Amino acid sequence: MNRFATLIDRLAYEPRRNAKLILLRDYFASTPDPERGYALAALTGSLSFKHAKPALIRTLVSARTDPVLFGLSYDFIGDLSETAALIWPAAARPHDDVPEHPSLSTVVETLATLGKAELPNRLAAWLDALDETGRWALLKLITGGLRIGVSARLAKTAIAALGPHAPDAIEDVWHGVSPPYRELFAWAEGRGPRPEHSDPAPFRPVMLAHAIEDSDFDTLDAKDFVAEWKWDGIRVQAVSAADEDGRIVTRLYSRTGDDISNAFPDLAEALAGINAAIDGELLIIRDGAVQDFNTLQKRLNRTAVTAKMVQDFPAAIRAYDLLFADGRDWREAPFGERRARLNQIVREHGSARLELSPLVPFGTWDELRAARRDPAALGADAKAIEGVMLKRADSAYLPGRPKGYWYKWKRDPFTVDAVLMYAQRGHGKRSSFYSDYTFGVWRTGPHGDELVPVGKAYFGFTDAELRQIDAFVRRNTTNRFGPVREVTHTPDEGLVFEVAFEGLSRSTRHKSGLAMRFPRIARLRWDKPPREADRIDALETLADGAAMRLAVPSETDERIIE
Repeated sequence: MNRFATLIDRLAYEPRRNAKLILLRDYFASTPDPERGYALAALTGSLSFKHAKPALIRTLVSARTDPVLFGLSYDFIGDLSETAALIWPAAARPHDDVPEHPSLSTVVETLATLGKAELPNRLAAWLDALDETGRWALLKLITGGLRIGVSARLAKTAIAALGPHAPDAIEDVWHGVSPPYRELFAWAEGRGPRPEHSDPAPFRPVMLAHAIEDSDFDTLDAKDFVAEWKWDGIRVQAVSAADEDGRIVTRLYSRTGDDISNAFPDLAEALAGINAAIDGELLIIRDGAVQDFNTLQKRLNRTAVTAKMVQDFPAAIRAYDLLFADGRDWREAPFGERRARLNQIVREHGSARLELSPLVPFGTWDELRAARRDPAALGADAKAIEGVMLKRADSAYLPGRPKGYWYKWKRDPFTVDAVLMYAQRGHGKRSSFYSDYTFGVWRTGPHGDELVPVGKAYFGFTDAELRQIDAFVRRNTTNRFGPVREVTHTPDEGLVFEVAFEGLSRSTRHKSGLAMRFPRIARLRWDKPPREADRIDALETLADGAAMRLAVPSETDERIIE
């Protein structure tokens, strides 16, 4: 446990991506199984412990220390695990049944089987046996809140660095393996075969697009691309196939691989038997018309789904792409071939819950620009369209965000996906809520990617969404500055806002070099990891473009932090 604690402590203080990668690679190379496998699971968020909750930690610490002192310390430090690790008193006597330094595998395997009634005493014994850093690591582990600037992708890249495989190859087998990943490490190091899963309906890593810029049209040839509508829904992957016993297994996955089938049982039932893996957009479709995102939100983040909800908000998928069918992996085939087979599958299935997303006809970029500006002229459901997607007709389906293949071209008004960084209490009826939000986008800094604040917004959300954001702020506070709270904002942890705004202008008064006019929260992107938020380069391009040549905002209409 102490070795794992040392690793995450060093990672937390190391800002450079390549240096983090070296630390991870060296740890995985020098640490035996199953310790390194459980460490990998912790770093990628693949561990959860049913009974280990923050409330238990507070109860244990309050029993060992002055509750008032603990409260004051927690308020000052702002992190429960760190506060508890620092304030935990030395044990009066050693525990005979607990090793002096419990191993990571001992902790994980014990927590997996320990009953709720037994957990408090065992956790207290571990805290007694460890030093401050070990206690901090233990509490971070069991609460799932490492927050050390290591993404799941970086951890998998470190695994790839152990041998000849590319990070994409690790991604491809990831959802078929489980902790402590013995077979994954053996394959990565060249000691064993490629892990093969028996899951008939596995998740496959998604392909993402780059935001297109005006300069791209000078180098791209329209005849090499096809265009689709960019629907304003949730990107999903639908998979259905028969297991070894002939039983149909159907699953819906989010873009990050989370199984969301239970939230959409009606859709999973309708898709049973397609015998394929399909990439598409989850939408609400009533009487053939796609509804807006606000309507879709009625079905999101639900643990229980009523019959009335299913009837009032019928979920469906507009299919974009084909990943697997006919016992064949279609991802290496050109997009045109994949779409042709996808069209056949959709027609054969014959369900109103599965439709082929239509292509947007165009011959020149100007024609596509006109279609993007007015989707309704082509018979599309304009209120549910964010813009268009451009895909090379010969492109394979590649995991991640490869350059040069797929582009997204959003419609006006201007929007940006930004990450919540700071929150401040409101005024008046909002005085008890954190309702003023500072958000940022990614830029390349001296030590790698970093977030830079680009604006502040305090409206655009509903009262229900305000309560959701407020709860998120309180749960994810990492620092306090008077009435302002800093919240978690790492590549893999945080809250992404889609921010709408009227214009951008260059400004020497702001850290980002940009001033945003009339920003407001267009929607909450609970489905989107922070690493997929936009970059400052895209905003700078907008600020310099002809469409963004606006007067410098006045002091009264500018909602920007210094």
